[in-house]
Amino acid sequence: MAKLPDNSPQPKRTTGSNAPKLVLSEANFQRICQLIYQRAGIVLAPHKREMVYNRLMRRLRLLGMHDFSHYLALLQSQPASGEWQEFINALTTNLTSFFREAHHFPILAEHAAARQGSYSAWSCAASTGEEPYSIALTLAETLGMAPGKFLVYATDIDTQVLGKAQQGIYRQEALDMLSPEKLQRYFLKGKSTRQGQVCIRPELAGMVRFEQLNLLSPDWKLPEKFDAIFCRNIMIYFDKETQARILRQMERALKPGGLLFAGHSENFSQITRAFWLRGKTVYSLAKEK
Repeated sequence: MAKLPDNSPQPKRTTGSNAPKLVLSEANFQRICQLIYQRAGIVLAPHKREMVYNRLMRRLRLLGMHDFSHYLALLQSQPASGEWQEFINALTTNLTSFFREAHHFPILAEHAAARQGSYSAWSCAASTGEEPYSIALTLAETLGMAPGKFLVYATDIDTQVLGKAQQGIYRQEALDMLSPEKLQRYFLKGKSTRQGQVCIRPELAGMVRFEQLNLLSPDWKLPEKFDAIFCRNIMIYFDKETQARILRQMERALKPGGLLFAGHSENFSQITRAFWLRGKTVYSLAKEK
C-alpha cells in the first residue's frame, strides 16, 4: 500500500492542577440550553447538564475564565464573535463510523447505477468524514471515478470536526470491513508517527466537498439538488417543530426520484407527509408514490 506522509503530533495545551473549581448553576444551565437551541436547534435534556459542564469548562479554562456567568455575558455581548462557533462545536455530539447502518449502501449503489448523468449525494451531518467518505467509496465502486461521475457534498455545523474530515486520516482498524484490495485502492498507509493510520487517497477525496452549514438557516445555499440525501441520526437532537421545518427544506433539495436516508431510530413519516417510507429507513417524495 502507498505511504502516508509523516506528520509529527503537535503538543497539547494543559491547564494547571490548581485551577479553581467551576460551578454551573441551574440558571446558567438553562440559559445555555436556550442559546444552543436558538443557534443550532439542539435540545438539551436536564440529564445533559454534566456533559455541558465538562465540555464548556474546557472553553472557560482556555479563555482564563472562572465563571459561567462571565462566559455567557461574553457570548451575549458579542453576537458575531467567533466564540459562538466554539460554543456550538463544544455542545455538538459527533458519533460516527465507516459504513454505519450498512444496509443503506447497497441501496445507494443500486440507485446510483440506475440514474442518468452525474450523481450527487449530500451528507448533512458529515462529522469527522466517515459517512461522506463511505458514500464516496460506494459511488466510486459503482460509477468509477472519472471526472463528473459523482459528487458528495458534506456539511456539518461543527467546524472542528469538518477540519478533521478534510484531513481524511483515520485509524486503520476503523476500516476492517474493507477488503485489502479496497483499502489499497482508496487509502494511503501511514508510517513512522502515522503507523496504524490511513489517509483517503486524493482521487477519492477530490470527489467530496466539505462546507459548514447550519440546518437551522432559512437559506441553505446548496450548490444543487441531490439524488440522495443522508440525514441520519441528527433529527433526534431537534424538537418536532424544527424537524418538520428541516424536512420541508429537504423536500426542496431532493431531485425527482431521489432517496432520503434516515437513522435507525428516526421515523420521518410521523413528522411530515412529504415523504413515504419505501424501505428500512429509506424515503422517497410522497408526490411520486
